[in-house]
Amino acid sequence: MKNNKIFILLPDGIGLRNFAYSDFYKIGKKEDFDIIFWNNTPFDLTELGFKEIKIKNSKSHPLTEIYKNARKQIELNLNIRRTKDTVYDTYRFPFSYATTTKAVKSLLTRLVSFTHSSKYGLNRIRKKIKQEERKTLYYHQCLETLQKEQPGMVFCTNQRPMTAIAPLLAAQDIGIPTATFIFSWDNLPKATMVVETDYYFVWSDLMKKELLFYYPYVQEEQVFVSGTPQFEAHFNQNKLSSKEEFFKQNNLDTNKKYICFSGDDITTSPDDPAYLEDAAKAVIELNSKGYNLGIIFRRCPVDFSNRYDTILEKYSSTIVSIDPIWKPLSSVWNTILPTKEDDSLLSNLGEHCEMVLNLGSSMVFDFICHKKVCAYFHYNQKIQLDKNWDLFKCYQYVHFRSMPNNNSVFWINSPDAIIAIIEKGMAKNSSVIEDAKNWFEIINQHPPQEASRRIWQGIKTIISKE
Repeated sequence: MKNNKIFILLPDGIGLRNFAYSDFYKIGKKEDFDIIFWNNTPFDLTELGFKEIKIKNSKSHPLTEIYKNARKQIELNLNIRRTKDTVYDTYRFPFSYATTTKAVKSLLTRLVSFTHSSKYGLNRIRKKIKQEERKTLYYHQCLETLQKEQPGMVFCTNQRPMTAIAPLLAAQDIGIPTATFIFSWDNLPKATMVVETDYYFVWSDLMKKELLFYYPYVQEEQVFVSGTPQFEAHFNQNKLSSKEEFFKQNNLDTNKKYICFSGDDITTSPDDPAYLEDAAKAVIELNSKGYNLGIIFRRCPVDFSNRYDTILEKYSSTIVSIDPIWKPLSSVWNTILPTKEDDSLLSNLGEHCEMVLNLGSSMVFDFICHKKVCAYFHYNQKIQLDKNWDLFKCYQYVHFRSMPNNNSVFWINSPDAIIAIIEKGMAKNSSVIEDAKNWFEIINQHPPQEASRRIWQGIKTIISKE
């Protein structure tokens, strides 16, 4: 008899949107799975009616962070050697020496990555991570939980957190199959794989090829192409309000049409407020020609800075700010958690805005779900906050190479071009919409609304094999 008890490991809050707020849980219950969230977030999932086991004292070994960071550096070094492509250097974060502790960690990371920068060295680091984690109290507490609960499988919602290593390792050590979901479309080229599991769930055939390329120890039969649940909400009519209701809820002018400006975090776009101002000036110019437009500003969910305040105040008659509905449970970015309500908000923005302006984010796919186009900013500001930052580096990243051609978005090559781009976007340009759909099909398995079902089908296959 198959063991249908499935542990959904939430090492951090990133997986909430995909696996707690989507239909993933409901579909799994219909398939007769006993679903328990193994919860390392501060969020109380019992409030949603879910069964959970809270993880306490999720403390990794002190050396694991050094080895994990060194592993990333080594993988990027090896990727450059294999491909002769220096784009992988752009995925490195600068080492910090701000405090004694940070300086020691940075020096040790550099030393370990320098002395182990080979396939053999990488394998040694992978083994060292497992050895150190097995020594921790955290690992032994996970082992105890698993021995008591005896789940048929542990499914991890995100391959990146260090706190996911011990629970998955404990499961593997007692013969429980494990799987992880690759969280984002750009993660694999960036060397963000921290965990090693028996199976992997990816967004697309393209991501499967990337996984097999960047991690040669993974075999093809270990990989399931499922798509991601993060886009499912866009196809759920119950999450959509009428235009009248949405406008009333958010104090919008029913006589206006709105352009969405989707903000980035300060690392990705330090000059984001200047791009918002450029968009506002273009909208004011369009309105002087007889249009009646406004901008809805949606900030990056983990950006609680005041860097936009001056622009929002200066253009208050043009820009309406509708903040993401996320809960900051502390000031640390990965404890700022999404809420179920934000899925509905994002879906309604896609449904009721004319288009979205952005700097290189996956919002292009959120909006194409509603047959709306995206325009990417494609110029640097004349006065830059960070002189070392270059917008064009963003579009050189490997995940942008998946774009089938340059017409999947509108490119805003200068502030003066914004007016014409908005006019084209509002005209519902069919060729750009079709090209954006094609890009979406490349990066995410279709139909997108079936991702959760495909994941459960994969889980069924795994536990029937085991």
